[in-house]
Amino acid sequence: MPAVVDADTHIFEPVELWDYLDKEWYLRRPIVVSADSDTVYKKSRFWMIDGNIFPKSAGKGGFLLGTPTEPDDIARMPDVRAREMLDIPGRLAAMDQMRTDVQVIYPTIFLAYVTDDVDLEIALCRAYNRFMAEMCRRANGRLRWLVVPPLRSVDATLEEANFGKENGAVGLFFRGIERDRTLDDPYFFPVYEEAANLDMPVCVHTGAGCPAFTAVFDVTRSHTFPHTRTLPLMAFRNIVANKIPEMYPELRFAFIEAGTSWVPYVLHALRGVFGGSPDEWGPKLFQDYRLYTTYEEWEDLPYLVNFTGEDNIVVGSDWGHHGGRGKGGDPSGQPDVFDNMRAREDVPSRVIEKMLSDNPCKLYSI
Repeated sequence: MPAVVDADTHIFEPVELWDYLDKEWYLRRPIVVSADSDTVYKKSRFWMIDGNIFPKSAGKGGFLLGTPTEPDDIARMPDVRAREMLDIPGRLAAMDQMRTDVQVIYPTIFLAYVTDDVDLEIALCRAYNRFMAEMCRRANGRLRWLVVPPLRSVDATLEEANFGKENGAVGLFFRGIERDRTLDDPYFFPVYEEAANLDMPVCVHTGAGCPAFTAVFDVTRSHTFPHTRTLPLMAFRNIVANKIPEMYPELRFAFIEAGTSWVPYVLHALRGVFGGSPDEWGPKLFQDYRLYTTYEEWEDLPYLVNFTGEDNIVVGSDWGHHGGRGKGGDPSGQPDVFDNMRAREDVPSRVIEKMLSDNPCKLYSI
């Protein structure tokens, strides 16, 4: 049987991760601070990084994160240590229950923009990447991870990309805007060239990567939609419009945890600017430009495949953030997605098998 790949899962970063910081950064390590839980933030534990709290779960400039673990989470979530990557057998057991063979793991804390200090960013990314390499090494290839690159230093990013390639990583993690740079910016071209050379995709995950944009919105009123969920759409538009894939004909781009329902609209907007026939703005574009998106099971899959094609769409459960949609969890959490996909009768089984196995294996070169 082909391997079933869960294309988008997460870690809840634990305190132990920061033991991997280089010694000279120990005094500036992220720490957990406590507060009363009966405030608008509705949490009692926060990371303090470079003098700021994460998450900031209310008000303007806010963002939501599942980490750090709350005191009652161990009782409320029996798999919390598996989510933290501290219980590898427990995580593998959860995968067995879901009948998945491989998880691809994305960060949580780095979904937010964490510091303006370039050297601190490098140190934090290095620690994360070394922790993930060590933890995933214990899983016999079943847990794969994304390099978190310190993108405000190209030299350090190239170093981390090569470390990741040598230690089981299957891609580079980007947010749709990185601080004040969109992803078509020539600044990133050396990173794209190296990613292509290493056969590692650029994976654009939802995330609050642009502080100026985040500052506009009140997360209490807007939730994560404007400053987190729409950024991959902007990245897709600019990468395609500026023909970045033509510059790096071996490089793959993925747009993760934003669903796929946006694709027809963004293709419509691109065609409105550049013209061309409908055939140019559909599966042929995804094939020629090596573009991938993630499907969420409430979306109209038979309709969306008309735009992405069968070979460039993957499925992720968002395991780690898997409270489940409509149940108070992450809106992208879909812990039953693999069983539900296998039971579908409105889509040919060959399409389902491609989405669960062939496509993610090709995307992540597994």
